Amino acid sequence: MKKYLKYPHSLEIKVVIDELTTNINGLSNTDAQERLTTYGPNEIPETKSISIFLLLLKQFKSWLVIILIIAAIISWITGHILDTWVIIAVVFINASIGFSQEYRADKAIASLRKMIVKTAKVLRNGKLITVLTPQLVPGDVLILEEGDSIPADGRIIQSKNFRTMEASLTGESLPISKNKEIYPKETVLADRKNMVLKGTFVAGGYAKIIITGTGIRTAIGDISETLGKIEAKRTNFMKKTDVLAKYMSVIAITSSVLIFLIGYFYRHFEINEILLISIAALVAAVPEGLPAVISIVLAIGASRMAKRNAIVREFTATETLGAVTAILTDKTGTLTQNSLTVKKVFIPGESDYNVTGIGWFPAGNFIQHKNIITVEKNRALQRLLKIATISNNSEFRYDKKTNIYELIGDPTEGALSVLARKGRIRNEYTQQKKIDDLPFNSTIKLRATLTKEDENYQLYVTGAPEKLLERSKSVFTSQGVIKLKKKEKEQIQQKISGWSNQAMRVIALAYKKQDTNKIDEQAIDNLVFVGLTGMIDPPREDSKEAVKKCKQAGIRVIMVTGDHVNTAVAIAKTTGIIEDNTENDIVALTEQQLLQLNEDEFEKAIKNISVFARLTPKMKLRIAERLQAMGHLIAMTGDGVNDAPALKQADVGISMGIMGTDVARDNSDLVLADDNFSTVVNAVEEGRIVFTNSRQTSFFLVTTNIAESATLLISILLGLPLPLTATQILWLNLVTDGVTDMALATESGHGDIMKSSPLQKDENILNKNVLPFLFINVILMAGLSLAAFYFYINDGIEKARTAVFIIMAFTQLFNVFNLRSIRKSVFEIGLFSNKYINLAVSVSILLLILVTEVPFLATLFHFKSLYIVDFVILFALSSLVLWAGELYKSLIKGASKN
Repeated sequence: MKKYLKYPHSLEIKVVIDELTTNINGLSNTDAQERLTTYGPNEIPETKSISIFLLLLKQFKSWLVIILIIAAIISWITGHILDTWVIIAVVFINASIGFSQEYRADKAIASLRKMIVKTAKVLRNGKLITVLTPQLVPGDVLILEEGDSIPADGRIIQSKNFRTMEASLTGESLPISKNKEIYPKETVLADRKNMVLKGTFVAGGYAKIIITGTGIRTAIGDISETLGKIEAKRTNFMKKTDVLAKYMSVIAITSSVLIFLIGYFYRHFEINEILLISIAALVAAVPEGLPAVISIVLAIGASRMAKRNAIVREFTATETLGAVTAILTDKTGTLTQNSLTVKKVFIPGESDYNVTGIGWFPAGNFIQHKNIITVEKNRALQRLLKIATISNNSEFRYDKKTNIYELIGDPTEGALSVLARKGRIRNEYTQQKKIDDLPFNSTIKLRATLTKEDENYQLYVTGAPEKLLERSKSVFTSQGVIKLKKKEKEQIQQKISGWSNQAMRVIALAYKKQDTNKIDEQAIDNLVFVGLTGMIDPPREDSKEAVKKCKQAGIRVIMVTGDHVNTAVAIAKTTGIIEDNTENDIVALTEQQLLQLNEDEFEKAIKNISVFARLTPKMKLRIAERLQAMGHLIAMTGDGVNDAPALKQADVGISMGIMGTDVARDNSDLVLADDNFSTVVNAVEEGRIVFTNSRQTSFFLVTTNIAESATLLISILLGLPLPLTATQILWLNLVTDGVTDMALATESGHGDIMKSSPLQKDENILNKNVLPFLFINVILMAGLSLAAFYFYINDGIEKARTAVFIIMAFTQLFNVFNLRSIRKSVFEIGLFSNKYINLAVSVSILLLILVTEVPFLATLFHFKSLYIVDFVILFALSSLVLWAGELYKSLIKGASKN
């Protein structure tokens, strides 16, 4: 029978042992095998990924694609084979683009499994053996040591100086000192210090664990279940393109049916002839290139984002980013460097030293009174750096290619090591032989190293400042060692309190001479106090500017972190998420406080407060869901496993490429290659450009298609022959439009895109604001086409159709310049400033001349050559589209000023 402990952190060790029917010497092999059969392997189940066939089939679900397939079938039945194959080619090209973009398996669960270690040390039959981690079961007694990955959740029953790193799961950026104490049931995951968690690792010390949860019954398994319950969502942009497709489908079907009814019942065309005309109308109204050009717009946006260090995993997220109204950001590794850095040094009796440099890179200076200090001339500072070097087990791995230092060991010790390197005195002490070493002890809150120097034993100690101060009798100053009096003690305590209030991690350094060659924990006293270091995981240099840009763009920035509330508030103030002058207001809430609120109070808190700390994954998810319910379009940034559910729920999930976990990356739409929050702002800017380009290219295509449909419909009503054949319409839609709309998709921003509020969540690609512009263009294109057709009809149907074709083609080309910006004059942004449009227009004109003048092509498409004078006149008349557009923009600009 399965037995799971709901709150093992709140139970006595004896109760845990009894409830799991085990003992401190471990299970027997027989019992372990029986439990393996009962509980199943210690693995997170994989989910089935979508099949290639279904993924391919998904590409044909668009309304436009269905209409095109119907048009191809009718063309085939009526014997128009060329039209049929052209339409089919369009459908499959579009499907292949979509398929290639979406072809990737959902790797979230697989990534969770990658975090799990392969073997573990357990007690079975009273003996220490190594087993495969899938064979671990509840009740097993697990042995953990420094460097081990933790393969299951468990309760600590014995430990010594035991610390774990849980940043990826809880958001806690520093090693957690563990113990055997009992904690209340409601204690949040990050504060259950008598438990170990699957998927984390041991930073130092030793522990004996009773496994309480395996597989899906673990904290990381709970996240896996949460991920599985979050349904795949259609992105905001997909919804908008669906609306556009439905509008165009309705227009296409309506115009086609209307023409069939008028032609068959009013004009009395033969059924075969009117079917041909109706197909032509259907083809004219459906923008065949729209699905492809939308994909191209997104692809260009993704390429631009990649150049700005934002790698797009879900193409439609490029546009959605432009419409986000709130960004939920993690703190550690996103707003901050994720590397502890000593920023201040204090020597009793002296002014503070400010230390420059950030992260693990060993470059920086010591500044006092705005002057750079030479360490070699300051005995007290030299002694402090000597202690930082010797009482330290951290190491760094340097990558010459990337010029990046990677820490191996404890982050606090790493920060002290880097501090010593900045003082340029580390090398002379690194080779000093250590006689004994005491790793950080969470009970006495210090670490110590014993060395032998000139026949004397020297004990170097670092640790919690209040503990070292209690154990000190003297203080080291630039003038020498003096007795630690009340005055010096109060000065040190004030400094500790002041730095702690600034969310700094304060570490004290001390030393003493001793006679023995062993470290005795009980005899670490009579120390000589040397000084304090204040360290912090510093904000990224451009985080503050990035937050400022978000606010200017109307985007709210909210911090959601698993870290301590004081640290979160300090970073939030430094980066500008909250203002410095809000000390008397509630500026941050923890999960414990959020859980005490009713639904109305919770919503009010989410609306008014921008910092949330000590959060579990489920609370991050709840905040994300509530913001969406309030109407926000949200982006979520994060790097840990704990961020994955909210990343998947968010409209745009943004993960870290360097420090991020596989789980976070696989559940995100966007990956930041440089882990920099400011890159998010750059991506938002590109997202807004993508939406603008999507609107302008769609507007361009739709204008042409409606103009073609209007021309066909009016010509039927006037009793005129068909002014364009289906094949000629396909050429206009796929060749003339196809070349130029791709170029239009490359349009860059015009400098003011981040000065406006976010787009409305439900704002369609084509809205009422652009309808007047559309009608002006349609009236001009259709009117000029019908006038040309009527003028040339007496010279023969093919010549008349050639004139209509040229008018339609050139009005499209002039409209490209119109639609480089719907608001700004093309002469203001530079008529020929987009080289891709210049090239596309040139190629389109060349192709137009070839298809109408080369005998083979002219015969194939039923064209007849025009005189050069006619060609120039038609070109000049077509330019009216551009001048009308410029007049419209001028009038709108004048009206907005008034």
